[in-house]
Amino acid sequence: MDKNKKMGNNYDIKIKLGNRIKFLRKGKNYTQEEFAEKINIEPQSLSNIERGKFAPSIETLQKIANVLCVKPYELYLFETISPVEEIKKDLIKIISDSDVAAIELYNHYMAQKPKTLR
Repeated sequence: MDKNKKMGNNYDIKIKLGNRIKFLRKGKNYTQEEFAEKINIEPQSLSNIERGKFAPSIETLQKIANVLCVKPYELYLFETISPVEEIKKDLIKIISDSDVAAIELYNHYMAQKPKTLR
């Protein structure tokens, strides 16, 4: 039996990568057509990547990361995907419950923010 089938689709890296790319693309409000044009591939190819049918080439992966303003490794941070509203609630709770945590979160945010936006 195929190893991926044994582990289940949740462990299929192509599916997780595709979901991550789709999540980040939608976060930037790009349609598939707009995004495909920006990374210089056909919309159908992007659809296949997002559905986990195919993995992008290294070159396409770099273009995807550049357009989404993330580092290539961040495309593989699968477990960090949470609904935005859940993230906001969690952050508000952390900030409300602790001044120290609020300062730490702020410092972390400022360290991650591009210098041009500071």
